[in-house]
Amino acid sequence: MNKKNTYVAIMAGGIGSRFWPASRTARPKQFLDILGVGKSLIRLTFERFLHLCPAENIFIVTNKQYAGLVKEHLPELTDNQILTEPSRNNTAPCVAYTAFKLQALNPDANLVVAPSDHIILQEKAFVDTLETALEFTAENDALVTLGIQPSRPDTGYGYIEVGTRSSQFLPGRGTRTGGVRSSEEAAGVATSVSSVYEVAAFREKPDLATAEQYLASGNYLWNAGIFIWRVETLLESFRKNAEDIHRILAAGAARYNTPEEQAFIDEAYPTTPSISVDYAIMEKADNVYTIPSDFGWSDLGTWASLHAESDKDEAGNVIQGENVMAYGVKDSLVRLPKGKLAVIGGLEGYIVVDEGDALLIWPKSREQEIKKITGEIQDDRYL
Repeated sequence: MNKKNTYVAIMAGGIGSRFWPASRTARPKQFLDILGVGKSLIRLTFERFLHLCPAENIFIVTNKQYAGLVKEHLPELTDNQILTEPSRNNTAPCVAYTAFKLQALNPDANLVVAPSDHIILQEKAFVDTLETALEFTAENDALVTLGIQPSRPDTGYGYIEVGTRSSQFLPGRGTRTGGVRSSEEAAGVATSVSSVYEVAAFREKPDLATAEQYLASGNYLWNAGIFIWRVETLLESFRKNAEDIHRILAAGAARYNTPEEQAFIDEAYPTTPSISVDYAIMEKADNVYTIPSDFGWSDLGTWASLHAESDKDEAGNVIQGENVMAYGVKDSLVRLPKGKLAVIGGLEGYIVVDEGDALLIWPKSREQEIKKITGEIQDDRYL
């Protein structure tokens, strides 16, 4: 794997409203020490990718209002490594923007795109899987998405239906140098890429019965939203499958990595369609592949997922606080600010989050309602 051509883009523009009241518009969850380890999620993500490529090859894509927070948490980055979106247009425009910018820096760029707020418990296995994917995309016109081996019939994730195992070189596409391998040559590829599979289909978040069927079949993976591709391949897929996004952002080709870049983005970016990269290209393209993966992943989307992934006491509680007196409290998450005493009794399966100016006490089984409830708060001071 050529580290000189390896780049990472970390998407860090979301608000994380399901982690209210800790996550607020002014300081969303990626900038918080949600895990209680002394580092923010974006810092942990950045350090994880240092095992894959040097710091100068890591870029952050975020909303314009968070540029200062990115610099605060990642002082190693230059201004040119922080891509600031003037509007929230979902993931497809931000991925295309990154690809155009990197193409101008290095036409051979081989890119990993990942969220800023995931948990990865087995970092070596994670990096090894990415290196396998980068090896594959370096030699093939392929769009690769990592799929997570499901451990339960989860209804909160989209799924990937796995197709046939891939040879190293895609039929009819050949290598980047123009050669086409015979079937005999393809059969002798390194085992490191033998775990790459064609994607048969993407499936929306299922109901419980469907999720149980997916798990029983052994042919479905959780969609982790972690992508690997060469920027050349990626931009060609945008040109074919999301022409509006490609046309709008290609118009600034001469301005990327210049003092004129931000002015162009401020004008052009809000006119791009608001659509996810999954809908814009991944579900339309015919060169999409996945690698079944197991590296202790969680998308850390909710308080309940934090509870599930954290160390617990003998009663199944996750306590983040210096002075919590719990009596008959079970299977709950409690998060308190420093210096606060809490006496809690008789709760089971609850989320208790005290942020000083806002307090959440909510059943863990109904946590999906939290995002909706925050929409009913009228005072912006609490959002």
